Amino acid sequence: MKIKITLAFIGLIFISACNDFEELNINPNEPTTVSTGVLFTSALRTSVLTTSNEAFLLSNNIAQLTAKTLRAEVDFYGWNAFPTVWEGLYESLTDLQSLIGIAELDNNDQMIGVAMVLQAWIFSELTNAYGDIPYSEAIGGDTSVFTPKYDTQEFIYGDLLKKLDQAIVKINGSGTIYGDILYQGNGTNWVKFANSMKLRLLMYSSNKNDVSSSFSAIVNEGLVFKSNEDHAILNFLNTFPNQFPTLPLKQGDFDAVAIAKSAVDVLEIYKDPRLSRYARPDNEDFNNPTFMGVANGVGGQTGSRLGLSYYDYPGQTTAAENGLDYANGILMSYAEVEFLIAEGAAKGWISGDIEAHYKLGIQASHDYHQVNYAPFGWSDFEDFYSNSGVAFSDNLDIWEQKWLGLYFSALDPYFEVRRWYVEAGGWDGIPFLNPPIGSNSNNYELPMRFLYPGQEQSLNAENYNQANERYGNSNLINGKMWIVNNE
Repeated sequence: MKIKITLAFIGLIFISACNDFEELNINPNEPTTVSTGVLFTSALRTSVLTTSNEAFLLSNNIAQLTAKTLRAEVDFYGWNAFPTVWEGLYESLTDLQSLIGIAELDNNDQMIGVAMVLQAWIFSELTNAYGDIPYSEAIGGDTSVFTPKYDTQEFIYGDLLKKLDQAIVKINGSGTIYGDILYQGNGTNWVKFANSMKLRLLMYSSNKNDVSSSFSAIVNEGLVFKSNEDHAILNFLNTFPNQFPTLPLKQGDFDAVAIAKSAVDVLEIYKDPRLSRYARPDNEDFNNPTFMGVANGVGGQTGSRLGLSYYDYPGQTTAAENGLDYANGILMSYAEVEFLIAEGAAKGWISGDIEAHYKLGIQASHDYHQVNYAPFGWSDFEDFYSNSGVAFSDNLDIWEQKWLGLYFSALDPYFEVRRWYVEAGGWDGIPFLNPPIGSNSNNYELPMRFLYPGQEQSLNAENYNQANERYGNSNLINGKMWIVNNE
């Protein structure tokens, strides 16, 4: 009898253990589900950290806003694939696609809409950097597509504009926005960002399409950035891991980049107070500052370190000590929107006052960078604008001031300089820039694109090769993507 009872007891334990087996084998540190908010925060943070870091390493240098003092390959066009751009941005896209799938089950249209806007911004950075890229099959739907095709840039541009329209409809629908560290769930600001981004895409593609009616319709509707309160700029914190990506770097790495001579020359001509925000004074005297720019394309030079907001080193004056904010991650600024509208007016697409929008663009940039006018001999912005020589005189002024205003704006300083380079017919048409000096890997011609990462050649060879056929069967930096191809 005792044996039977014992066996029965053991049996009950066994049955209970079997019933609890799955529960016992769940790792509490590895959740099986992820909320849309967590995914959105992750995608925002990763994508902006990626582009902010590459602004430091790539786009500012290519655009001659900064210059490399060490490892100057970027400046003299000895380019590689820059795989961190590709990998970091596609990682964020994967999070966003997972988010959209969850939000669809929850019928959360607003969450879907803001994710689509962020997707559009990330894809636009990728296609503007590389040209034709994995797009329609890259992150969507069928998980069995491990070798996605490369869609043409022409198709991607058209689809991004459609997706932004669809996103706006979603944002204006029902639901709740979670994990939004950019706009704190403000759907109206996301709509403004979507429309502002459409202006940028239309301007970038105006070499290929008549965009005038679309551009004017957006401007006339008015749902674009209207102040620095609207802009798409992610506020970093001065604590790890949410710092501006250059702040935690050791001094030697940071000193590999300095303010460029091209930027210093222009800013000093106008006595523009942004100079003391873009660069740290060599003499550490913020009331009587001196600066030294570095020529792009040489390396081995010394020059003024980047400004207080971008550099925090013990024993030197910090941004906080000067009452300044630390640097943030710029997706798109209000200043850029005003310059876009000014250029649209200059091209005859809209009837607005060119100078009014141009002036607002400069002022927005000054306000964002918290400039101090006094050390440069000005009382305020109006004094600076009226007497510095910066007042509007011709359309090249728009390019020049937009270039200065794009400092650390993701990869777009390079994209804009490339657009002007093509439109102006080379360096001679951009008076504030010059070909990099010294030995040059590309015959002093501005490269047109980043190279595809090597892993694509090995893991997605067929589609990689088809894409390269459209660039003359070679993965070269001079291959002309759709938006810059005049042929």
